[in-house]
Amino acid sequence: MEQVLPRHALGHTIAAVVPVGGGCINNGARVATDSGAALFLKWNDVAPAGMFEAEADGLAALAAATPLRVPEPVACGGAANGAAWLLMEYIAPGRSHVETEQTLGRGLAAMHTRATDGGFGWERDNWIGALDQRNGTSDRWADFWRVSRIEPQLELARRHGRARDATFDRVVDAIPEALADVERPELVHGDLWGGNWFPSDEGQPVLIDPAVYRGHGEVDLAMSELFGGFGRGFYDAYDEVRTIDRAYHAYRKALYQLYYLLVHVNLFGGAYEAGSLQAARRVLRELG
Repeated sequence: MEQVLPRHALGHTIAAVVPVGGGCINNGARVATDSGAALFLKWNDVAPAGMFEAEADGLAALAAATPLRVPEPVACGGAANGAAWLLMEYIAPGRSHVETEQTLGRGLAAMHTRATDGGFGWERDNWIGALDQRNGTSDRWADFWRVSRIEPQLELARRHGRARDATFDRVVDAIPEALADVERPELVHGDLWGGNWFPSDEGQPVLIDPAVYRGHGEVDLAMSELFGGFGRGFYDAYDEVRTIDRAYHAYRKALYQLYYLLVHVNLFGGAYEAGSLQAARRVLRELG
């Protein structure tokens, strides 16, 4: 731990460190201090330059845009392409209840209905899992989703001999039609699967591990449905605040999930290729 974070750091003297499991990419630990403050430390021995700075930026953006609980980043540091760390507020986990998921749904919908400045994208690139996520801005959502989301993942998959089916190319060509009516940029969490939120010990939903950008709020819904972890109360509460459009159920969900499925192809291999192809075929089938 001394190699990652000095024992006397940021005005706190570290009294104890308790490892916390569950991270797929980074190490985590709860840090107790002599002042009684509890902090959470994430670190990675081979972190790409800027990874934790981008995460801190995302946490701050979420906190400013949503009524939901978000850990406050304290500081980050370390060497570029070497051991790096992020220190943030520690929020004790608790048990989820129906009310917790309803609060999460309403809070997420409130964030998605809030006006944002700037075009689609973000001021810096960040990461989706261990992969670079490009965020160059665009005035058109369809252009952003094609150029900054689907095409980079498709190109990466094909460099490794995967996703060769021409169906994927037809989906790329269909993106302008599929997303033509999305006009307003909205802040999105960007990686909202079941492991990136948890209930606090006070029963409040907490958002973590963002991959933020200005996009379309349905992206978060699509990711939430891909691997589970969200109950019916979450979606019903979301729909009360922001009506879920018919086009989302028809084809946009599949188009947004395609990005995350291709990410999983590139992170974990061909086991996710069949799901990617199924999503692509659904988009084309529904668009006719």
